[in-house]
Amino acid sequence: MNLKISRKPFPVFYLVIYILIFSQCTPSGPDWKKENLTLIKKYGLTESQIPGLPSTTLDSNPEAAQVTNLSNVESIELHPGVQAKVIWGSGTMMAELLLDPQAQIPEETSEVDRFVFIMDGETEALINGTPVSMVSRKREAPDGIHSSTPKIDFVYLEKGSKFTLIAGPTGAKIYEIYSPLRKEYLQKAGLEKLPSEIKDIENPLSPNIEPNTVYDLYDIQLSELAPGAFSRLISGRNMLLSFISMDPDAVFGHHIHPEEQIMFVLRGSVDEILLDRKKLMESNDVVLIPGNFVHGAEIRDLGADALDIFWPSRNDYLEKEQERMNTFHEFIPKEAELELVIDGKKTKPELFFTEGPKWMNGKLYFSNMYFDQDYNADPKRSSTVVMDPDGSYRNITEGKMQTNGLYPYKNGNLLVCDMMGHQVVEMTPNGQVVRVLADKYEGKPIDGPNDIITDSKGGFYFTDPQFTMEAEKFQPGRAVYYVSAKGEIKRITEPNEFAMPNGILLSPDEKTLYINNCFDKEDWYPVQSDKDNYIWAYDVNEDGSISNGRQFAKVFLTEDVLDRQGRSSGADGMAIDKEGNIYVATYYGVQIFDNTGKFVGMINMPSFPVSLAFGDEDMKTLYIVSYSKVYKIRTNKEGYVNYL
Repeated sequence: MNLKISRKPFPVFYLVIYILIFSQCTPSGPDWKKENLTLIKKYGLTESQIPGLPSTTLDSNPEAAQVTNLSNVESIELHPGVQAKVIWGSGTMMAELLLDPQAQIPEETSEVDRFVFIMDGETEALINGTPVSMVSRKREAPDGIHSSTPKIDFVYLEKGSKFTLIAGPTGAKIYEIYSPLRKEYLQKAGLEKLPSEIKDIENPLSPNIEPNTVYDLYDIQLSELAPGAFSRLISGRNMLLSFISMDPDAVFGHHIHPEEQIMFVLRGSVDEILLDRKKLMESNDVVLIPGNFVHGAEIRDLGADALDIFWPSRNDYLEKEQERMNTFHEFIPKEAELELVIDGKKTKPELFFTEGPKWMNGKLYFSNMYFDQDYNADPKRSSTVVMDPDGSYRNITEGKMQTNGLYPYKNGNLLVCDMMGHQVVEMTPNGQVVRVLADKYEGKPIDGPNDIITDSKGGFYFTDPQFTMEAEKFQPGRAVYYVSAKGEIKRITEPNEFAMPNGILLSPDEKTLYINNCFDKEDWYPVQSDKDNYIWAYDVNEDGSISNGRQFAKVFLTEDVLDRQGRSSGADGMAIDKEGNIYVATYYGVQIFDNTGKFVGMINMPSFPVSLAFGDEDMKTLYIVSYSKVYKIRTNKEGYVNYL
């Protein structure tokens, strides 16, 4: 803040106003360094220095520790139809590029390391002469007939790479990050007296991705940086990008690091602590945090997503990322890829909303539920399907019931949740209903049995989220039930204890029952609960009842749910391996948790995964159903199914 002080006597009133105004400003330039040293001592922090960093006399944009919005940055024209807003620190530069339809970034040989992220639109690019398509796709909220998960393609271009790009018919928005600074962009931004050479760092680290290769940002695993903070970490030689998601109400205390940081808020809001002052940051706000500058954050109730750009790259973060990948690859092999087994819109019989897969007798059985866009069901257009390992499949029932969860039962038969028929039945592998196993509780029909699991005694558990077409429900609320081997049925959760109990699992030792919660805290949903976005664990008692309910694993939420302050994870079908690790189909993707509830990693999907099951002869293939499609991916774990 620049204030001109008159040589005339300064009235006390104005002096007080001056002090109040100045006290609300975050010091910048040399003004903050004395206070920073005081706070380093106050909070017991330790400064460290990074050798080999080039010195610079360039002023950063924005000013150190001053929050500004990208909208306040003046646009510059880089090429015809290509406008850019450029910000920079000492060692990294970020540019938001807006491209008109068909606008082109002409071929250029990068004189610096460069990341290119397609944030909106479609593009065609040439990378060292090789044509590639790079696109962005927005998340679509799932309905009864489709969903779409987000996609952000990006590429890391090392110095010397040749690159050109053409925007698609609707134009494009691109984020580019460079290190060291691009001299020609500084000139376009109006800086004068630039040095003849802008030097790079002396001690680069190895990138954690391959250069000149197109990646989807959502394929990058989330690494835990601190409680309530998970990030997709991407490192070049001389800079590290952290696409971080921070939980609502998370708090990150005063801390320092030697690397310079540019923080750019993508979504949500955060009270950023700069020295000992709080500054609200929202979407498109940016701040430059110098090395060893005391800062922290208090996240507001929507949570926050941000892009943190560190210069140089951070070895401590790369160690966290390597630890995450090592753990993830204990579950999913490095070479494993998601494979499409069936596209039920291109083959017959047509598939609509696939559900409840289970492996039995060397085949995959699953439900094919018909819904319209508003989730109105039609049992006459629904079926139950069996699929051979080669992907060929056929209906075993058709037009008789709208089945949902399945589970192997006695004599090689199946337990089947006939959701719209308000019953659980035993069915042969050929689709013949042998008998009704549960259809009433306390003399009234059950509503909509959804997912199901057996125990070794011959009993079974099922969830009933009342996801049925009748406006008036038969039972007093959504609940979980247990049916003993003698056919005695009991309700083991209180009505509406869960807003929407959906997926259910029993641990291999049968001591723990797991229940997930699909919807919660939504103004459009009739039930609210305290179960939120968690998988809950319960001790199993001798009579099949449960006790000691506790949070087991916290399921990640998508940005649209966080923006409306909901807690709907979309958690649906679950699978378990012989070690007790759990795999959950959610809006975000397939989320994997170890047997202590700790997050392991994510399998990114093209659309909302509805349910999943282990299969194949060695039970190490995870089959994942999503609307009209069936996918599979190999794992290093052997799935567990209780075959009676």
